[in-house]
Amino acid sequence: MESLVKASAARPQDYKSNLAPVWCPGCGDYGVLAATVRAFADMGIPKEQVALMSGIGCSSRLPAYTTAYGFHSIHGRVLPLATGLKLARPDLTVVAVGGDGDGYSIGGNHFIHACRRNVDITYLVMDNAVYGMTKGQASPTTECDWENSKLTPNGPGVAPFRPLELALSAGATFIARGFSGDPMSVTKLIVEGIRHPGFALIEVLSPCVTYRPEQREYKQRVHTGFGEPTSDRNEAFRRLMLDDQFTTGLLYKSDDVSFRFTPDTPLAMELIEQQFVL
Repeated sequence: MESLVKASAARPQDYKSNLAPVWCPGCGDYGVLAATVRAFADMGIPKEQVALMSGIGCSSRLPAYTTAYGFHSIHGRVLPLATGLKLARPDLTVVAVGGDGDGYSIGGNHFIHACRRNVDITYLVMDNAVYGMTKGQASPTTECDWENSKLTPNGPGVAPFRPLELALSAGATFIARGFSGDPMSVTKLIVEGIRHPGFALIEVLSPCVTYRPEQREYKQRVHTGFGEPTSDRNEAFRRLMLDDQFTTGLLYKSDDVSFRFTPDTPLAMELIEQQFVL
């Protein structure tokens, strides 16, 4: 988003609410929250010009922990709501947040079409490969042989979803992956994603230490390796074919035109309100 009004001497704490997060100690989402408010402060975006939209799940509580405008929506529907808000209010910085279950399972079809429409919103997905809020079921990104859920004691038995590949196929124009244990790098990705004039997917590996304690090893497994961002889809696909799902950084960025809605005759607010009068 090009036209950002610079707030004077903005600090990360200016964007944090007084509500204490209820995440488990050690949850990766703390790092994403820290990166998000730091990104807003680094950009100096007035908090009244920010709209944080979320779905349902542990990660979707994030808007409540900020002083920006927030909307806690229904399961899997954050992207159509964020898209509608951005088209109606293109002056706002719209950031959607959620988890891998919310975004890639019940919200999977919306994810595909949000990538395809390429509306100027930023989508942060906190991926922990498990349904944490409902006590540890396999999610779309869970490994096929993960056997620690009572619902799938022999593993889910299906190949895990590969979000970056699908986003690239569907038309997203900014694709990146971060790690919540490196919030400064995630901050940089969020800033770049907001400034990108199109749909920006930022997948953040965000460990669930309660139901996936083995994810504490992510700190040793994550690594850079995408190289310089490419605008060549073929090259981006080639890099993803070599990806072990732990490569971090900005993979792909293109300048394809973002979808914008420009009504022939803008309606006054009074006329819009009249349409909802019973």
